[in-house]
Amino acid sequence: MPLRLDIKRKLAQRSERVKSADLHPTEPWILSSLYSGSVCIWNYQTQTMVKSFEVTELPVRSAKFIARKQWVVAGADDMFIRVYNYNTMDKVKVFEAHTDYIRCVAVHPTQPFVLSSSDDMLIKLWDWDKGWACTHIFEGHSHYVMQVTFNPKDTNTFASASLDRTIKIWSIGSPDPNFTLDGHSKGVNCVDYFTGGDRPFLITGSDDQTAKVWDYQTKSCVQTLEGHAHNVSAVCFHPELPIIITGSEDGTVRLWHSTTYRLENTLNYGLERVWALGYMKGSRRIVIGYDEGTIMIKIGREVPVASMDNSGKIIWAKHNEIQTVNIKTVGAGNEIADGERLPLAVKELGSCDLYPQNLRHNPNGRFVVVCGDGEYIIYTALAWRNRSFGSALEFAWSSDGEYAVRESTSRIKIYSKNFQERKSIRPTFSVERVFGGVLLAMCTNDFICFYDWADCRLIRRIDVNVKNLYWADSGDLVTVASDTSFYILKYNRDVVSSHLDGGGSVGEEGVEDAFELLHEINERIRTGLWVGDCFIYNNSSSRLNYCVGGEVTTLFHLDRPMYLLGYLANQSRVYLIDKQFNVVGYTLLLSLIEYKTLVLRGDFDRANDILPSIPKEQYDRCPMFYYLLYFAVFASAYKDNLLFSAWHISWNHGACWRKPLR
Repeated sequence: MPLRLDIKRKLAQRSERVKSADLHPTEPWILSSLYSGSVCIWNYQTQTMVKSFEVTELPVRSAKFIARKQWVVAGADDMFIRVYNYNTMDKVKVFEAHTDYIRCVAVHPTQPFVLSSSDDMLIKLWDWDKGWACTHIFEGHSHYVMQVTFNPKDTNTFASASLDRTIKIWSIGSPDPNFTLDGHSKGVNCVDYFTGGDRPFLITGSDDQTAKVWDYQTKSCVQTLEGHAHNVSAVCFHPELPIIITGSEDGTVRLWHSTTYRLENTLNYGLERVWALGYMKGSRRIVIGYDEGTIMIKIGREVPVASMDNSGKIIWAKHNEIQTVNIKTVGAGNEIADGERLPLAVKELGSCDLYPQNLRHNPNGRFVVVCGDGEYIIYTALAWRNRSFGSALEFAWSSDGEYAVRESTSRIKIYSKNFQERKSIRPTFSVERVFGGVLLAMCTNDFICFYDWADCRLIRRIDVNVKNLYWADSGDLVTVASDTSFYILKYNRDVVSSHLDGGGSVGEEGVEDAFELLHEINERIRTGLWVGDCFIYNNSSSRLNYCVGGEVTTLFHLDRPMYLLGYLANQSRVYLIDKQFNVVGYTLLLSLIEYKTLVLRGDFDRANDILPSIPKEQYDRCPMFYYLLYFAVFASAYKDNLLFSAWHISWNHGACWRKPLR
């Protein structure tokens, strides 16, 4: 089953032919070297050109950032290497490096070294700490050397690709190659190392219209990727996803699964031949250089694959490696301020047999399900032992520990708590998403249908495009999130039970009074969770909010995209994680939430009972607190007054305003 790849175009710029592309590690910059002799820096956030260097009148076939020196290094057909300071635009160094066209320059990740390869069939190593002296020359190829690249797992070695049909592996300090890989029937244009996991792989692209994956320890070809209709001119392993990317002079970019080698997608942006691919570790952005310009795409969502149980244990996946941390290990002596990263000790749990795209604890925290590659595996949370597995595009836990899997758009299977298949369903519509909780929800792009877990009877159909679903622990409240807003519904389970037990008919719409619309909020949710009757969420504007009785309060302004993990009541803190797996906490007093809830409900006697438990320093944390306090005191004294009753009804509009569900 295919990977679910969300591909978005982030930049499209027309230009002269792009021969190389590179990404800056900290700035939102793309470096493009052009056949016309220029080097350009584009800002992909503002979609504008930041800087341009008129290097030469001949093609500049390769340019790279040297970020730690604020430099750009470029090699051109005039056989010169030029180094520029990209802040001041000054030339740092210009020197003749080869006796023929320079095809590639590669920057060592830590040492002051730059490799260059040329049509003179030589590879040279330059040391900028020694005034750009050539410290080593590597001879062995019998045709143009098209590309060189350092091995990220052993930076003392590098690979070279040549039109002599071979790939050679070298060590810095030795003039002769360690060994040669020979398998392409025509010249080899490009080479790249695998960066994730422990597989000793590299990939090459050739004029024979194929790409090959090699094991450089066994010196054997692992897989040949066929399908391009012209020369393969650029290849790379995606630094974050299990994907191989190949670009060709046929104008297409192909995405292949790096484990199964299945073709996942083919992209064609109509800019003629592909010449270059650029990427950066830690990012999902890929830059593509064409005859007619530059395209940047973002593959997949940068949401961390992580889950927290009710005790504060967090499990996350970094590629196929599974790690765990425990918030409780941060002792009481460590006073961590709101928003400050927690100093958590990371423990290795094990590895996963598939590439995790989703990970979630079951309701009691004993098990964790991992989904990806069209499959799921259920592990024990403590020992990380495999308990069950199967095919699934999506997986959903029930609130009682049963679960459902979406095998396809037309088949849903339900399993019991002991991992036995209990029911197989073929809905009458195409199911695009499933959600768990008190009810099983199946969604199309136009509506959502709720079913009971026991008999899969339709409870209610609601016409809304659902992006996510969040159930309160009580099972009485549910948040339905769409692209632009979210709805808080009350689930009337007693009404549903009476209707079904009484033999009432259930048509295409389900039980009419199954849900009651309480509130509609025009905000886009990033992630959310329920704490009692309070819905906590962060929105697309990076605000951490909570909603009680239809009233939204902003808790904190977040400085970066973050994702909710959970709430620990004994600490009165809500926890979030960012895409670098940094965990932060924010104080949210449950007593303050309960006080606000009771006041808005008109239960002033219980509200007054809770008031003494709220620390006075927390009063200013809620902008409406003093108003609510005054309101509660006033209401307690005059709650029988008809004028107040009318005021209260208009104030607490969320409890009396109802809209039809459809």
